[in-house]
Amino acid sequence: MKALDDAISCPITLSLFRDPVVAQDGHTYERAAIEEWIRKNVPNYAIKKIVEQFENSLKNKNFQYILDVDVKKKIGRPLFQTFGKTIYSAEWLPTNEGRPEIILLKIDGARANKESSFYVDLSRHPNIVRTFGIVNDEDSNQNSIMLLQEYASEGSLYEVLTERKKPLSEEILIEIFLQVIDAMAYLALNGVVHGDLACRNVPVFRLNENDPRNVVVKVTDFAISRYSKIYSQTTTVARTTLNVIPTRYCAPEILSTTVTANDFTEKSDVYSMGVLMWEAYSRGAIPWASVANDEEVV
Repeated sequence: MKALDDAISCPITLSLFRDPVVAQDGHTYERAAIEEWIRKNVPNYAIKKIVEQFENSLKNKNFQYILDVDVKKKIGRPLFQTFGKTIYSAEWLPTNEGRPEIILLKIDGARANKESSFYVDLSRHPNIVRTFGIVNDEDSNQNSIMLLQEYASEGSLYEVLTERKKPLSEEILIEIFLQVIDAMAYLALNGVVHGDLACRNVPVFRLNENDPRNVVVKVTDFAISRYSKIYSQTTTVARTTLNVIPTRYCAPEILSTTVTANDFTEKSDVYSMGVLMWEAYSRGAIPWASVANDEEVV
């Protein structure tokens, strides 16, 4: 009987529900009790001021930064490096105080098709990696673009899947899938095709293996693919992420010899989402692992 009483009573007022609502923590409360709780708790104006100052600093820079003036690469090897793409650990100048941890994403053979603010605004979704702007390297050539982005302390979903001894529960995986789907729906709504959705492109920001409410993943590296609408390929780099097709993860129509820009749609991203889910359940296994060469997958 006590279990029934708990189910129909608000844990704040200890009275029977009149207007029950589900809060972000997954529990049910009386609406009026939640509203009163919010009114009584004093806002943290100090933190709010720090956030406002940081956001204003981004706008004042017009989301444009200079390497070794506004930000710098940390000493050491890159966090990640593959053909056409390098990720560096970075820090703010002159100080990191009151600012989020950051990385620099360098894309070789690419040029921005949009203003810096476009890339910033497109990342204003809770499940898309935040981009703070574009970094200009005066000592580098013009055959690459460098994005300033937030840092994911847990690494990529691929790293989580392959390096942990215990597999993630289905409950946790479903929460991850829902967050990725939400981000992908947002990109589709804004007319952006990801083109390379896979576990390696899903950074993990928070992970509690026992509580799906304490899991945060985000999507990154979207539109860094062939026929991108927000980047264009330079002619001086032969091999870059913009001209390499992720054969094992993309839809069959993308593998056609007559593929066109019209084949890269949210529908092809849906196929890649299915492969991502298979990859996650397989603990990071390579799709079509029994096939040695990518060409044979086709």
